[in-house]
Amino acid sequence: IAPYSTNFLLVPIPECPGPVCPPPGKAIKIVVLGASGVGKTALVVRFLTKRFIGDYEANTGSLYSRQFTLDGEEISLQVQDTPYVALEGNSEVVVCQEQVNRSIYWADGFVCVYSITDLASYRIIRPLYQHIRKIHPNANIPLLLLGNKGDLLRARQVSSEEGEQLAGELGGSYSEVSARENFDSVNDAFQQLCQLVGRIGGGGSGPSVGPGANANAGIGACSSVCVEKRRGLHLARPKSPNMQDLKRRLKQALSSKSRSATAPAPANNI
Repeated sequence: IAPYSTNFLLVPIPECPGPVCPPPGKAIKIVVLGASGVGKTALVVRFLTKRFIGDYEANTGSLYSRQFTLDGEEISLQVQDTPYVALEGNSEVVVCQEQVNRSIYWADGFVCVYSITDLASYRIIRPLYQHIRKIHPNANIPLLLLGNKGDLLRARQVSSEEGEQLAGELGGSYSEVSARENFDSVNDAFQQLCQLVGRIGGGGSGPSVGPGANANAGIGACSSVCVEKRRGLHLARPKSPNMQDLKRRLKQALSSKSRSATAPAPANNI
């Protein structure tokens, strides 16, 4: 993959003016999934901008895009951030919003994230993969398992060996990363997934269909959405993220760090 530019933030996917909105070249579509508080949004922003912002608003499922070159071919990479998933009580059944179900159906590649400091988030991954399999029962699923918050080793609840073992069981690759401290490891992991999707032909050319659909339907309705898509229905594209708001919060975070670094020490009154 070509080196990253340093002069961009997140580039939103433009809204389609009509039923067909063909992107240039091939489109690779990746969805990021996981429990609450594992750092999904932080990882997406780190990958796309090289920056880390420690404070995020509750995720609303933004869809982002950027262009890059993969094996000499111009690629439109689309990354779908998602709301959290959870287990239903003490069961092994995943509970998630319909938006998550639509995103799973839409995607070519899957990033499942847990925190190494949260054993419960790790235990969600296996049922989450089974949930993906229900939506893609016969597909070859390119999967990246990320153990995030690798900088918090003293609070570790999940070992690296457990992460590698689970990734092997699910047939995916594994990386232990820190969205806060290390861009390179996050970047390498996402690039590896993009290359895998490209090799198996998961990315498609022509119209790129977003995961927007009937928000009132449950998981059972996802099958009907799939049938409708096969019949040629172009599902609605999700709204692009509020770029001005993201830029504003990024500037605030950077300026606050700058002020704290240059502020004079308070005088001691004796």
